[in-house]
Amino acid sequence: MAGLVGALVLTAGCGVRAHDSVSRFEVREGLNLNYFLRDGDTAGHLVLRSGPQPRLLVAFPAGDSGTGVWFDRLPAPAEWVLHEVPKARRDNDSRGRTLHGMEFVASIAAPELRPRQGILSSVRILRDYEEKGALPAEVTVAPVVSGDTVTWARDRLDGAPGYLLRMRVLDGRLGPAGVITAGADGRITLRVDAFSGEPPLTPLAGGQLLNGRQHELGGAIDTLGFLGYREKFLAGSWRFDTYFGRDTLISLMLLSPVLTGDAIEAGLRSVLARLAPDGAVAHEESIGEYAVLANRDKTGKATDAPIFDYSMVDESYLLAPTAAAYLLDEPTARARAAAFLRSDAEMPSGPGTPIGAALVRNLRLVVASAEPFADRPGTDTLIALQPGRDAGEWRDSTSGLGGGRYPYDVDAVLVPAALEATARLLDHGLLDPYLTPDDRARLSRAARHATVWRAEAPKLFTVTIDPEQARAALAAYAETLGVPVADAMAALGPDPVSFPALALTADGTPLPVLHSDEVLDLLYGTPAPADLDTEVTAMIRPFPLGLMTGAGPVVADPVFADSALQAQFTTHHYHGTVIWSWVQAAFAAGLDRQLHRADLPAPVREHLETARRTLWRSIDAVPDMQNSELWSWRFDENRYRPVPFGAQAGDVTESDAAQLWSTAYLALTPPS
Repeated sequence: MAGLVGALVLTAGCGVRAHDSVSRFEVREGLNLNYFLRDGDTAGHLVLRSGPQPRLLVAFPAGDSGTGVWFDRLPAPAEWVLHEVPKARRDNDSRGRTLHGMEFVASIAAPELRPRQGILSSVRILRDYEEKGALPAEVTVAPVVSGDTVTWARDRLDGAPGYLLRMRVLDGRLGPAGVITAGADGRITLRVDAFSGEPPLTPLAGGQLLNGRQHELGGAIDTLGFLGYREKFLAGSWRFDTYFGRDTLISLMLLSPVLTGDAIEAGLRSVLARLAPDGAVAHEESIGEYAVLANRDKTGKATDAPIFDYSMVDESYLLAPTAAAYLLDEPTARARAAAFLRSDAEMPSGPGTPIGAALVRNLRLVVASAEPFADRPGTDTLIALQPGRDAGEWRDSTSGLGGGRYPYDVDAVLVPAALEATARLLDHGLLDPYLTPDDRARLSRAARHATVWRAEAPKLFTVTIDPEQARAALAAYAETLGVPVADAMAALGPDPVSFPALALTADGTPLPVLHSDEVLDLLYGTPAPADLDTEVTAMIRPFPLGLMTGAGPVVADPVFADSALQAQFTTHHYHGTVIWSWVQAAFAAGLDRQLHRADLPAPVREHLETARRTLWRSIDAVPDMQNSELWSWRFDENRYRPVPFGAQAGDVTESDAAQLWSTAYLALTPPS
């Protein structure tokens, strides 16, 4: 152990900046020590999970691939210590092919480490194993024990360069079955090498990513640098190290003030390159070994041809407003818009489709899908989740919509926003070279459709609670949670409580769950001043009457729901009474956007300014959590305290330490 005198002391955002050629930074969150490295052809994310069930894994953006080892439960919790900064390394597989990866040294004060499962495959396979304990038999590989080293190695299932994970015991003893016992000092120290053979991505490095107007938030700059590539932006790491349409589009909207034109166009191109033939936006892609498995199951052929998931209904309505905001509202984009629209979208079906033509394909879908409701408003003509699906928008966990079929954010906000953006794009003439006479006739209906949707759809979601019923519900729910209720009671007033339902059930019944999805209207819409005032009021009220806690605004509040529905929205649920960083950022960006309007009456403007100050107090209270995907909370010592999601035993999963849309604070300016 000479030379390993102590642990490295690293903090989030320390080290080399992400816009340099080499980027390295550490984030500690809950039980996880995360270390990110980008150096040449290597980009990797090391996760060391401490506690009673230790784990180590390395996720690679290349091919959305990863390697990891899960260990058996320990008699007592133990903590990993990182001793050497991970370094980029190359190695060769058994056939002499190049692998890219990292090397690091870590130790843990445990009497024994007994590997339960080593996994080399797609990150999605690692993610499924972490959450469900399931693992396809085809990807399993037995460890090879030799001297002081245990190794897992294999080719990808189609014979392409695969993966290598090697652990050498520096302090302790390795038994013949791979069990590692501690040395005399009670610690186990390992030198670990992790590699993937997937083709590297191309970073948006130097001045290609940020335009210089960003706030100097080191952690957010590092995170964005790790997740931004010419081929695509990654949704988050470690669990979502690849393209997600929704995450890309919302992130482009939030970050556009500080991104370069090259970066925005790279993000838009990645979305347009993955459109379905009917213009639908892809939600997620299966690539690398996950694609090999899926293609083999579907066609019997072991090919890594990407497979795109079109199961979500919200993403197809995010493209038009995001594209319009860049092409029409960003001053620097006007000079390059025509050239961008002429450039190749590089569609999976083959090259030759211009960006402009691909965008028109999506606009056709927007207008055609909105037409039934515009002609005959009613629940049966709203946009519903796809048959057999229990998710279809950003609340994409099993219980995220509480069993609803018609999501509020899609039907009341995103469809009209997409129609309004379509009308703007048509009026400005940028798409003229890509429109047929039939396109022009059909798309010209967008403005009328938008008016009907914006006027009629929200009415179907309205929930009204009698003040006495509300008072009783507040008291009961606050007692159940163990949170104070005085401020919420004071904000209640004598009038009924009215708010939009999270979703409608299949028969059109509103689900009485308060939610944060009206931030999307602030970000994408132009609501009437009175409606704007009502939206902000509902969100900014103190929890549990509204969404605001001292740890941030929760994304769901089931205070007026029955006990069965309340059980689906807790502090342990992925889309429950938890705080999502992007939603908080979108709330701030949306308030800023609305405050730039010239038509707001003075009382509404003053209310929005007050809401903005209230929101920023909660943002400033949890600066260490901003780059995370989401976080939970607990109430003790008379205050709300943030808790990393995944650190509590009841949490359904863990959050990502690096999340694309959580870097939006680079573009947000606090109140002066």
